[in-house]
Amino acid sequence: MGATWKLQVAKAPFSKVVGDALRHGPQYVTRCGEKAVVVLSTQAYEELTTNLPSFKEFLLSVPKLDEGFEIERPKDYPRKIKLGLAEKVAYHYQTRY
Repeated sequence: MGATWKLQVAKAPFSKVVGDALRHGPQYVTRCGEKAVVVLSTQAYEELTTNLPSFKEFLLSVPKLDEGFEIERPKDYPRKIKLGLAEKVAYHYQTRY
């Protein structure tokens, strides 16, 4: 895991931040106490950004289900509800027209 640097501290010895990124991994730079950017080697960046499948390729790579696979659904009946006046009026007009 890389180090964390405050922006004010990282500005002056930027070459040290870059060197540490090359030797020890990503270096996190904070601004106002919040992580703002990461300095990392081009090799690490390339590993993160290349050879990623497209979303379509990712979905198509999901293992297929067996042909006999069935989803079991509960056989619950709809619950009974008490209708308020507005629902009774709406139900009345739906069944009438």
